[in-house]
Amino acid sequence: MSAANEDTTATPLPPPPARDPLSPEQWSILAAIADTVTPCFTQSTGNKLLQHPLRGEVYDATAKRLRDLTTDASSRDVVPAYLAENATAQPEFKEHMMRMLAFYMTETARKPLAFILSTLNTRVGALLLTGRTTPLNGLSIQDRELVLQGWARSRLPPLRFLHRSIITLTRLFWLRTSPTVPQILSYPRLPVNAVTAGTGFPFQFVQIPPSVALEPEVIETDVVIVGSGCGGAVAAKTLAEAGLKVLVVDQSYYWSPEWLPMSDEAAGIHLFGNGGAVISQDGSIMVLAGSTWGGGGTINWSASLQPQGIVRREWAHKFGLKHFTGAEFQADLDAVCERMGVSYANIKHNKGNRVLLEGARKLGWTAKPVPQNTGGEEHSDGFCTRGCRDCGKKGPTVTFLPDAADAGANFMEGFKVKEITFGKNDSNGNREVTGVRGIWTARDPHGGVVAPGRRSREVIIKARRTIISGGSLYTPHLLQQSGLKNRHIGRHLHLHPVCMLAAVWDEDIRDWEGPILTSVVSEFENLDGDGYGAKLECTTMIPGSFLPVFPWYSGQQWKELVPKMRRMSGYISITRDRYGGKIIQDPADRSLAIDYTPSTYDRNHILEGLVRLAELNYVEGAREIHVSAPGIQPFIRPESSPTSNITVTSNQTPSVTDPEFQSWIQNLRANGLPSPDAGFASAHQMGSCRMGTSAKNSVVDYRGRVWNTKGLYIADASVFPSASGVNPMITTMGISRNIARGIVDEVRGQEGLGVDPSAGRAKL
Repeated sequence: MSAANEDTTATPLPPPPARDPLSPEQWSILAAIADTVTPCFTQSTGNKLLQHPLRGEVYDATAKRLRDLTTDASSRDVVPAYLAENATAQPEFKEHMMRMLAFYMTETARKPLAFILSTLNTRVGALLLTGRTTPLNGLSIQDRELVLQGWARSRLPPLRFLHRSIITLTRLFWLRTSPTVPQILSYPRLPVNAVTAGTGFPFQFVQIPPSVALEPEVIETDVVIVGSGCGGAVAAKTLAEAGLKVLVVDQSYYWSPEWLPMSDEAAGIHLFGNGGAVISQDGSIMVLAGSTWGGGGTINWSASLQPQGIVRREWAHKFGLKHFTGAEFQADLDAVCERMGVSYANIKHNKGNRVLLEGARKLGWTAKPVPQNTGGEEHSDGFCTRGCRDCGKKGPTVTFLPDAADAGANFMEGFKVKEITFGKNDSNGNREVTGVRGIWTARDPHGGVVAPGRRSREVIIKARRTIISGGSLYTPHLLQQSGLKNRHIGRHLHLHPVCMLAAVWDEDIRDWEGPILTSVVSEFENLDGDGYGAKLECTTMIPGSFLPVFPWYSGQQWKELVPKMRRMSGYISITRDRYGGKIIQDPADRSLAIDYTPSTYDRNHILEGLVRLAELNYVEGAREIHVSAPGIQPFIRPESSPTSNITVTSNQTPSVTDPEFQSWIQNLRANGLPSPDAGFASAHQMGSCRMGTSAKNSVVDYRGRVWNTKGLYIADASVFPSASGVNPMITTMGISRNIARGIVDEVRGQEGLGVDPSAGRAKL
């Protein structure tokens, strides 16, 4: 899709649902909550149902603190408008909320929310849930604030869940629609270091002609690959260059560089799955997955880490997959890294990443730069998690998919696979896979992808071999919908759960202007001796992705937190989970659902990482330290001693000896990270169709073949035996290349089906 001009136009969004997901009464309650979370502040006057009055001296002091944070006149001038803006001020707020409720929230989750909103609109219900007989929207904003604060401390888990979910959503949609937030942050529409759009590859996509008879269109090919992400793209290149006829299909669409980076709301619809995130059934974790042409490789952060020896040995010895410690797999990893130009060259660290490296040095901890898939060039683009504008990130749409096209591969966007198709069983009782069936939806006449009524056709793709590369969420869901019965499908889902920390500095740093993740502290990655612990890394500094994860205590606290982001660096404590969860079908509508709760074991590792991040940032002189854990007020360095003497112990786990800071650390440790209230997130999904030695312990064999089928393969992160412990991109690509080379060997007849996995493969 081509943009109209170099400065990008707003990416088209789908229209709100034709049927309102909530009644007017329910919307009234939801708006009352949203405008309490982000209220309109006035000076002691106004309608208390619509405005939050502050005494003159309080208002003036608040406004002065906000003006003092800014460094330019335009940001200072917007302070009054910023304070006066409430969450629902823009009509787009309701439109975004309607899309979320109607299109991306499961019926199982939507029904209880609608019920609670209706209950809050009655006197009896209000009494039960708020302790007041007046319906929630009839209370003043100050009284509503007390209600919300009470829900956060409630002994009833549903009220705490309501507090966390609604407050997070309303803050998110306000940040996405507010006209004053970008001004007060001096936050630009485009990355300052990548204003000029790069030259994207001229992909050509298969177009399906209209059919008067409404019969399915039938396409035949050697190999169909479902998914264009890191696994599917590498498989496509490998197989096409070997001379096979390849068709890559994806339910999403391609966006050329001129449209990138997208806004938060557009990215949630066009680049990420399920409107931006899939929430686990208990609400304990938010999972972000790429769903666009190029998959996760289009929206990740350029970190290009190979799997570590301890993980490869675990996969080889615990799961019986010897090839993971062999030279062939290493050659696959090196080959994909070479194609993307993975290196340490020309990395320009921003403030947050410099803090990690320098703070770790002072504390005697192990830290190192993170290699980037940027072709050895500088890539200071903190926005590319919403799509890379200058093509500096050498992901699938810049490398492997163009290579596949040059070798003759064909592509189809907008094709949602409904099921895998089967023929007769072979002589061994294996189900023969004949391809896939689904619905293709065309772009509109102007190239758009959101207009209603676009032409669609049922399409059957017949293929000798079918590769599913939909990722760890969508691959098992497709297998479940297709009737495959292996009990391991969807099980053993592994994530890299994170909690966040924000450090506030004395100066403007605007960390979104630099690269996202270019350094890592690995000192604590092996806390148990088995390869499980916490890594300390930087995170994306996009307001809508970062700020809503931190606790909300009051409207004023929230309004004062947001402008501080221009002085913030953000970090994650990320762990390799040990016990995992599973992908299931929602009982109400068979949609994809995640059954996952971070274990106590993993939460303890994340907590240790948060503590160490706090120590590191304290040593580096952070003015304030905020953590995403509920119930923990930020640590604020006393104003009376801005140059506090800091002493670091010389033992193996050094810490700062300042008594006030140590007291805060002890409070953080004592509070812990209670689940589901801590609000974890994960951008890495693995293992839901894991690889193993038999159908009794896995879904696929070492060559990606689905047990008890013929011609069906999986080549994505879902085949990981356990969590990789590093960004899964390179591991996924290496495994996919290995699987694709095995398919080529089969076709060429160079390798029998019973060959040991440690045996060599034909070189491609």
